[in-house]
This record gives sequence, C-alpha cells and structure tokens, in this order.
Amino acid sequence: QVQLVESGGGLVQAGGSLSVSCAASGRTFIFRNHIMAWFRQAPGKEREFVAQINWSGMSTHADSVKGRFTISRDNAKNTVYLQMNSLKPEDTAVYYCAATRATWDDVRAYGLRAFGYWGQGTQVTVSS
Repeated sequence: QVQLVESGGGLVQAGGSLSVSCAASGRTFIFRNHIMAWFRQAPGKEREFVAQINWSGMSTHADSVKGRFTISRDNAKNTVYLQMNSLKPEDTAVYYCAATRATWDDVRAYGLRAFGYWGQGTQVTVSS
C-alpha cells in the first residue's frame, strides 16, 4: 500500500512564501520509479496541474505558477517539495501530491488521469 503524506500548508499573506512537502512510503513503492507531481483544487473548481518532476530532476510547471513555484525531490528521503514564492490570493487551494509510474509523455497526454496515487491534501490560504 502506497502512502503520500503532505505537510507544510498554512496561511500566508500575498507576496509571501510557503513550502509544502510530500513523503512517500510503501512496502513495494520505489520512489525513483515514479514521476511525482503537485495538483491543486480551489473551492468550486476542478483539480488542476501545478508541477511535475521525474527521478532525474527534470520538471515542468504550469504557466500560472512558472517563475514563482519550484518543484524538487529528494530521492534518498522519498520526498517531493513545492517551494511557493510571490504567492497570490488566487493560489489559495488544497494542494495534493500525486505519483505515477506512467511515462513523461503519458502524463502530458492524460494529466491527472495518469496518476494512481494521491495524498490527502494540505490547505494553502493566501490572504490579500
């Protein structure tokens, strides 16, 4: 059984910074074999892609967060991070960690449907 546990959410003022992390575990879960990603979901909106990263550190970010957010991972700690800078009120959402063994191209093609493992989410609230 795979577990993804997010932490680090909270309340921050606009323009501030926050970092969230996601620790992955599981008896048969091999962290290096998985693309890790962050998604977010605001109230009344669909879950949307934020960023993804493969085992070697290759990453991509949504246009809405590019230049402000940075995804990273520590394969030795089975942990993926999301550093969020210059936060805006519209960044307010529940942030979810996700993992998949799908290929990079499949993730680009299928989006969140490519991810089979999800965390419980952590709330990030940005006040104006």
